Amino acid sequence: MTDAQETTAAEPDLRIPGDERRLPPPSQAPADVEPAPIPLLEPREGIPPVVTTAEALAEVVAAFAAGTGPVAVDAERASGYRYGQRAYLVQLRRAGAGSALIDPVGCPDLSTLGDALADTEWILHAATQDLPCLREIGMAPSRLFDTELAGRLAGFPRVGLGAMVESVLGYALEKGHSAVDWSTRPLPEPWLRYAALDVELLVDLRDALEKELDRQGKLDWAHQEFDAIASAPPAPPRKDPWRRTSGMHKVRRRRQMAIVRELWNARDKIAQRRDVSPGKVLSDTAIIEAALAVPLDTQTLTALPGFGHRMGRRQLDQWQAVVDRARALPDLELPQPGQAMTGPPPPRSWADKDPVAAARLSAARAAVTALAEELNMPQENLITPDTVRRVCWEPPADPSPEAVAASLATYGARQWQIDLVTPLLTMALGAAA
Repeated sequence: MTDAQETTAAEPDLRIPGDERRLPPPSQAPADVEPAPIPLLEPREGIPPVVTTAEALAEVVAAFAAGTGPVAVDAERASGYRYGQRAYLVQLRRAGAGSALIDPVGCPDLSTLGDALADTEWILHAATQDLPCLREIGMAPSRLFDTELAGRLAGFPRVGLGAMVESVLGYALEKGHSAVDWSTRPLPEPWLRYAALDVELLVDLRDALEKELDRQGKLDWAHQEFDAIASAPPAPPRKDPWRRTSGMHKVRRRRQMAIVRELWNARDKIAQRRDVSPGKVLSDTAIIEAALAVPLDTQTLTALPGFGHRMGRRQLDQWQAVVDRARALPDLELPQPGQAMTGPPPPRSWADKDPVAAARLSAARAAVTALAEELNMPQENLITPDTVRRVCWEPPADPSPEAVAASLATYGARQWQIDLVTPLLTMALGAAA
């Protein structure tokens, strides 16, 4: 018996899903008092064994292919510990198959599982976070239900998995292991229990949210959003990722920007080779401090934050060599300040650049905000602020409803968004004109 099972046995008011006998009698609490959430301590069938071999994976594939209904899917990464965003544990649950924990280190190709579930609806929480690492190992849904996004559309104030399970289903999930190093092997039992519990109630949560969205008349909107996520292509590599270094706004001169770029690229290569998080190789703070100081030697470099006494001489020489390389670059090879504009300028500059466009944006924002409040959903889920800015900065020559709708579609708005927002933007564009 595990510690969690002992705790459950000693506390008759706690329950495992499906064990209704553990519910406290209703008479124990006044009718006007919100019942306390019930701690979820153990998966229904216990912690499943971790799948690490091809033979065990084949058994899981067969079991889940024979299961019924949607499949709950989750993935754990080692963000902050390892390089990249690869999955280090995949959790699944489906009626008729139970739960499964799969180790992508031992089973790096899960395409057979992905194929077996190709026509099944996948339930994920915050799908866009997990889909990239799942695709890397051969798993990509054709249909999905995102419980976080469903919560946003339904107007829930808190949409984290724990908050949603508590407010919708009345259970309390233990979230103490969300930020651990999932590349650890073997994985401790408490971590595996936490991972299994993350998919334990996803199907129940999905069913409850579907009913709520249908009640609010938003279920078709949600399906359009889910289809857009499932069909979206992988994001292209980010251009000049070094420009996103924390504190970059302090760096003004091109030579200093070159130091940031060279240090960032050198750090990234080392982190990739060592398979560690870049921040464990050299912090963003250290990169920015070196760029601002432009040190001429290792003695000066050592005095900067992030290059203290814990760093060995060899490492200091290595980073100083990178700084020296940036200092020696000809002017033609120095980066240009800022990034090439691919859209409207920052809204704060609109009043000076184009007062009429600023008036259009102000009217559009006010209308969209009011409708989002009326629909009880975040404004960015009704329509992205970037889309509103683009339409207001370069409106159709003839701002008719048809032209505005076509413009919204060009920027990726879904049909339900187009139907709701087109009248608002048409009015805002016309009023400003």
